[in-house]
Amino acid sequence: MKRLFAIILDAILGSAVTSMILLIIVPELTGLSVAPLLVIPATIAWIAAATFGGASIGQLFVSSKTERPLPNGLRSHMGWIAFCSSIVAGWIVTDISPIEFFSGEGLKGAGRIFGALFTPEFDVLGAALDAMVVTVFTALMATIVAVPMSFVLSFAAARNVMTGGTHERVFYVLLRALLNIMRSMEPIIWAIIFSVWVGIGPFAGMLALVVHTIASLTKQYSEQIEDVNHGPLEAVSATGAKRLQVLWFAIVPQCVIPFLSFTIYRWDINVRMATIIGFVGGGGIGTLLTQYQGLAKYNEVGTLVILITLVVWMLDVISARVREALR
Repeated sequence: MKRLFAIILDAILGSAVTSMILLIIVPELTGLSVAPLLVIPATIAWIAAATFGGASIGQLFVSSKTERPLPNGLRSHMGWIAFCSSIVAGWIVTDISPIEFFSGEGLKGAGRIFGALFTPEFDVLGAALDAMVVTVFTALMATIVAVPMSFVLSFAAARNVMTGGTHERVFYVLLRALLNIMRSMEPIIWAIIFSVWVGIGPFAGMLALVVHTIASLTKQYSEQIEDVNHGPLEAVSATGAKRLQVLWFAIVPQCVIPFLSFTIYRWDINVRMATIIGFVGGGGIGTLLTQYQGLAKYNEVGTLVILITLVVWMLDVISARVREALR
């Protein structure tokens, strides 16, 4: 099975590398177009070199430390080809241009914008404070709603807890897959979905943060559960305690402090995210920032940026102090 996974990984890597070289780098450097079908034989050659030349990079990812293959010159060269191709293709795709960045016209435009940002218009401070309050409470409510659900789900997402049989193992795998999907979609995507679902406003933003927070906190909580000391579990189990009693009296006491630390840190993150999701209808100061930016009112934008920076900085200091006190 590990051999099959290694071949699959090598195939994915090979197709990605050959696609970057043939479809991005070569046309850009030579001006010649390459037929996409050439990627297929190039990928097959990559897989053949990896499989029969003892240079499988996928084998490094699926093997344990004791099974890991010895260093190989061909594998090293293929790894460097993959890395360098990614850098060159990324440079081309993202249109990086230091010349444009330091051009006279570009610097003049940047000077005008930064000049406006550093001369804020304080007449909008009242509206900005109201919007900032909405942003902070959106993050707070999202965290409060997500924490109990994350706490419960974290036990089902912990490998050392779900050992009761095949049905628990299946539930564990499905839950982990669902959490990965939820976490892979950024809050701004969830905000777009909920803006259509419940309408534009703070409620949509809060729901978006709830979904992403549940996925993230459940992962952090479950990993903490998997790292607990198994001595207390065996001691409580030896008294004849039921499974829920073992979880409550042996696992929870070991996880309370880390859970609180994760939760406070997540609220800090949610405040920052609540600002961003306002750009897509999540309410709060992000929505106000979008309006002023769209009207090119950069003096007003400067006021909002200063307020956001101050609030985020204050919350960051407070959360850091609380986390330090919990250790």
